[in-house]
Amino acid sequence: MRRQPSEPEQPLPLEGITVVAVEQAVSAPFATRQLADLGARVIKVERPDGGDFARGYDTAAQGLASHFVWCNRGKESLAVDLKDPRGLSLVRRLTADADVFVQNLAQGAAARLGLDAASLCALHPRLIAVDISGYGPEGPYAHKRAYDMLVQCEAGLVSVTGTEDQPVKAGIPAADIAAAMYAFSGVLAALLRRGVTGRGGPVEISMLESLAEWMGHPLHYGMHGGEPPARTGLAHAVIAPYDAYGTADGGQVLLSVQNDREWRRLAEQVLDRPELADDPAFAVNTARTAHRAKTDAAVGEALARLTTQEALDRLEAAGIACARLNSVLDVAAHPQLAARDRWRPVDSPAGPLRALLPPITLPGGAPPRMGAVPALGEHTDALLTSLGVTDEETAALRRDGVVA
Repeated sequence: MRRQPSEPEQPLPLEGITVVAVEQAVSAPFATRQLADLGARVIKVERPDGGDFARGYDTAAQGLASHFVWCNRGKESLAVDLKDPRGLSLVRRLTADADVFVQNLAQGAAARLGLDAASLCALHPRLIAVDISGYGPEGPYAHKRAYDMLVQCEAGLVSVTGTEDQPVKAGIPAADIAAAMYAFSGVLAALLRRGVTGRGGPVEISMLESLAEWMGHPLHYGMHGGEPPARTGLAHAVIAPYDAYGTADGGQVLLSVQNDREWRRLAEQVLDRPELADDPAFAVNTARTAHRAKTDAAVGEALARLTTQEALDRLEAAGIACARLNSVLDVAAHPQLAARDRWRPVDSPAGPLRALLPPITLPGGAPPRMGAVPALGEHTDALLTSLGVTDEETAALRRDGVVA
């Protein structure tokens, strides 16, 4: 519903919320970027000697790292050495006035600095403090290194992704993203609770538990069905036809038949083989799945005679769910994203960069705050000034390598 001209614009929902984040890589930075997009002030604490190591992953975004650009717009960068007591004191002072603190340091590192959720919430009862870890604070895996690919393997995602012969990891950092989104929603839930009780409290997120939740379908299928679903590439383990099929102009079209009525329409209106609608080998999904090779051959032969657009047009006319098999660059030029005006320029040290609007759309409200991607330590001086640190003290801290 669009805002009427006479109605006042609603503010961003997290306007006035301050977040301090000791973060790196993807899980915590992506979580806090969601908060920044919704209006929160996010202060990103980085090492003076290079900052968040994701800054060095690649140089694809006009010389900047694509991961960093994606996860860190709209933040203020404070470059400070937490191993130096003076630097740690500065971050503690910032945290005392913050609403939210987020960290994803290696297990045990935050506790050694007194920056774990339990310690901070004991000092500041209104603070919401988030600990993001690979496997959680207890148990035999608590101190195990937890990179995205490793957690994808531990959570079983890799076992159900790929072809029958070859398991593969997801092409995106699925474990990091899962943890980030639960951290984001956990902060929102804790803010609502604080509005009622006046108290913040710890929020605990583990990458393994986040991704294990996303494994719900194969997990329940395996636990309750006796065996896990097979890897089937683009196909579906229990539905047929459900796959990508080649077309006459070299493209690929993915289609999904969800029920037997759709199969009849596909046979009659797309495949031009109406006899398949009642053939016992194809008439019901269990039969089509049992004869998957024959099912796929029938569909593949028909679509191979059509161009990609002809195939899509015919499938759409028959009411069959379908899609192009797009490349990443195809997505960047996707007509639906263009039609909905989903792209915006975001400033960065390398100049303007294209970025997608966040998926949360709040009609009638202020637009998302898609701020600039910060340079390392870009806001150090301003933040120290806000804490009452004099120019002379800042110069000494910089000279000693405590800040940058």
